[in-house]
Amino acid sequence: MPVPAPNLTPPFNTVRLSHVVLGATDLEASRRFYETTLGLQVTDADADAVYFRGMEERGHHCLVLRRATTATAQAVCFKVWSEADLDAAAAFFRGQGRPVAWVERPFQGRTLRSSDPHGLPVEFYHRMDRLPPIHQRYALYRGVKPLRIDHFNCFSPDVDASVAFWSAMGFRVTEYTEDAETRRLWAAWLHRKGGVHDMAFTNGLGPRLHHVAFWVPNPMNIIDLLDLMSTTGYVGNIERGPGRHGISNAFFLYIRDPDGHRVEIYCSDYQTVDPDHEPIHWDLTDPQRQTLWGAPAPRSWFEEGTLFEGLDPAPPTLAAQPIVAP
Repeated sequence: MPVPAPNLTPPFNTVRLSHVVLGATDLEASRRFYETTLGLQVTDADADAVYFRGMEERGHHCLVLRRATTATAQAVCFKVWSEADLDAAAAFFRGQGRPVAWVERPFQGRTLRSSDPHGLPVEFYHRMDRLPPIHQRYALYRGVKPLRIDHFNCFSPDVDASVAFWSAMGFRVTEYTEDAETRRLWAAWLHRKGGVHDMAFTNGLGPRLHHVAFWVPNPMNIIDLLDLMSTTGYVGNIERGPGRHGISNAFFLYIRDPDGHRVEIYCSDYQTVDPDHEPIHWDLTDPQRQTLWGAPAPRSWFEEGTLFEGLDPAPPTLAAQPIVAP
């Protein structure tokens, strides 16, 4: 099935991904991991939640940890261009038969909550509290020195359906993996902000959150993080990498936080802002699509993910299987 043509006049204008909300069963342990090992900056905290931002980010938060009894994800969240776009988004989701709710969120203005056809919970806002710049306060840089949130990747039980819906919202496909026998999508990468992706979908039991990714200055920051994790009790949290993806051309590392939420540390992808940018096709059997060089992905990377709160995932409709490390 061919990928949808770019929708250059979507019903509302999404600027970029913004933040993710994760449940933490031990909030203090998770805070230590993200603050002192990864190096995200705490912008607010109370007994039940911690808010973080990256070194280049002016918005109040890119990650929210909430105290929880189970390690689920609560939403993936996006910023829109204007207040009018929020109303247009609400009309779009209603027109698609999706639930629409206006919810209160700390440090944000009006916030719209809905879901895609598989139930993946999404939130949109226009206004978030702005903070002073800190990107030149080098004494604050710690851990892997994360600059900003970069993308989400979610398991989908039907990647073709997910891509069709998100393309209707104006997300544009940059790269995709296709099963040669069925011509169906096994995975796809879609963007709004001009990188390789703000949102990606991978075939599997879903919807589940596969990972959230943070952009870092260069590959040496990733090497420094590996040294740090190996000597501070987190060597067992290293899941995959370092290596370089064929898709996106990014230098990567995948790690797990104390609750098992998967985090990608990421740099070196490429620009995709041209409206006539042509998607890159990869065959599912090409091992360099997932790893241009480096060890193959372990089975856990293909099978494990974070459940969304209150949502029962469905098995995938596509049975194709990529190359998995033995």
